[in-house]
Amino acid sequence: MKLSRLLLIAVCCTLVFGTDAQNLSGSNSSSKYHTVNAFSATDVKLKQSWLSERENRNKIYLYSLDPERLLHNFRVNAGIPSTAKPLDGWEHPSVGLRGHFVGHFLSACASQIKNDGDTLLANRINYMVNALAECQQKMGGKYLSAFPENDFSTLEKQYTGVWAPYYTYHKVMQGLLDVYILTGNPKAYQIVLNMADYVQTRMDKLSAETIEKMLYTPAANPSNEAGAMNEVLHNLYAVSHNPKHLKLAEIFDRKWFSQPLTNGIDILSGLHANTHLVLVNGFAKRYENTHETSYRDAAVNFWDMLEQHHCYVNGSSSGPRPIPTTPTAMKAEHWGRSDGLSTTLTDEISESCVTHNTQKLTSTLFRWTANPSYADVYMNTFYNGVLPTQNSENGAVVYHLPLSSPRQKKFLTETDFRCCNGTGIEAFTHLNANIYFHDEDNLWVNMFIPTELNWNAKKLKIEQITNFPQEPKTTLIVRCGQPTSMGLKLFIPSWADNSTKVLLNGKPLSVSPKPNSFLTINHIWNNNDKVEIIFNFSFRVAPMNDNKNVIALYYGPVLLAFETNDELILKGTAKEIAQSMQKSGSDFTLLNNGKNYKLKSFYSVNSGSYGVYATIRNEY
Repeated sequence: MKLSRLLLIAVCCTLVFGTDAQNLSGSNSSSKYHTVNAFSATDVKLKQSWLSERENRNKIYLYSLDPERLLHNFRVNAGIPSTAKPLDGWEHPSVGLRGHFVGHFLSACASQIKNDGDTLLANRINYMVNALAECQQKMGGKYLSAFPENDFSTLEKQYTGVWAPYYTYHKVMQGLLDVYILTGNPKAYQIVLNMADYVQTRMDKLSAETIEKMLYTPAANPSNEAGAMNEVLHNLYAVSHNPKHLKLAEIFDRKWFSQPLTNGIDILSGLHANTHLVLVNGFAKRYENTHETSYRDAAVNFWDMLEQHHCYVNGSSSGPRPIPTTPTAMKAEHWGRSDGLSTTLTDEISESCVTHNTQKLTSTLFRWTANPSYADVYMNTFYNGVLPTQNSENGAVVYHLPLSSPRQKKFLTETDFRCCNGTGIEAFTHLNANIYFHDEDNLWVNMFIPTELNWNAKKLKIEQITNFPQEPKTTLIVRCGQPTSMGLKLFIPSWADNSTKVLLNGKPLSVSPKPNSFLTINHIWNNNDKVEIIFNFSFRVAPMNDNKNVIALYYGPVLLAFETNDELILKGTAKEIAQSMQKSGSDFTLLNNGKNYKLKSFYSVNSGSYGVYATIRNEY
């Protein structure tokens, strides 16, 4: 009798709205940091959909890579005979970065194995780990790389003259560490420990002055780029708990970069984007390990600066350097002046590595805060910054993602082995990540992706059925063996309007969800309870913050691209342009100034000439 009354009362659920995004500028107060947890990749499975096809395209490419060719340069460097054909591109035996892609490959395979237990990839990386261990032993038991040790000696003496040995070294370390963390291979962990010892031995011989010069990277395209050495060592410390790894990681946390960020000073202009973005991910990991609030504040402040003043409409960044001193810096890879993006739209902006590493930081900050603004940026960047980097027909990826007009996506070949080939194969093994988060009693639903979630601690399963964003709705079905109390926090993005509908078991809830918030449903859930969210997609104009006449167009969450061979010049006000947009199936049209433009979702563009940003000119 009492139980029946309790269940009857529980049918009436309590609705609580999340607050709008708060200002997250640096502060020593920890009261606003509310920790939530991400789910393991084994707990979140992609259902068959157009997104799982993206993952499958990537997996086919992983299968195509020959371990013998990937290992060739390591074996040659160790004096072990190899008859394999050397790789091309940045993995060619004459290129300083040779070996870096192997690190990406190990990380991507480890992630895919964690996702679905792929035995073919598991056998391959176990074989490669054994081979790399043999190479390490042949080279003295500590050092492991595809390039000679002398590259480090040159860097220590000249501070230049070689191409980023620490960048490459860290990629291999991180790949092996991921293999250990995600698949449990103990030999991979021992190799990483030995590699860290090697770095420690080199650093112990250097003066503080030499280290500072060696790791000072404000110049254009710095050849002394250290990559995420600080992050991989902080990651290692989180596993080993050995103070020597923390001390070693701190060497790569350079104060010239971290301290201004802690103080809220925007020093990004002119810096090589991916060189320094990965350092911030290292700062974030240091805060998680040590709780030093200065590094938390550096990460938070950096994100605010980047997103508010240096990012394009789709959450990506990097482009021409304000003072270009190298050919690359004239068009690509650097951050420009704060709020000066409208003059940077070359054909080589938005490096894919930068977008990938920005997503890592955004998801970290959400875990710290559960702030909807981070969820909002993550979703936008996912659909409009990450997915557009991959060719949906063959899995190829781009180095840069141009946004002006007329442009084309220049997909890398499978033999280029550039940095963005590497981060690309990692990114598309993470499509099931950062969809759901939890604390002890609540579940956050941040992304609308067809998935199955297994929350073991609550003995709950959640099935998400959706064709979002092709359709403006998603359905969540709860599976449980007995009535279970849980707060379900549904993300309401910033583009949503007050007409968003939420239904519980087919009955509309009397709510008006606020954009950029979480709608919380506190409820005792029964098996097969169903929640539906129905959005109203509309056309909207997103202007540049430094030039309101340079605009991009959205339909709901989806960034649109014009099919055009010409520069895009439009007339009218932003409101008039939005009102002139029409949807036709999966495509869109705009009648403007006597021209009938065709548009499509940016993430679906594989070939042909396109434009994202257009310029409004109303002179008479």
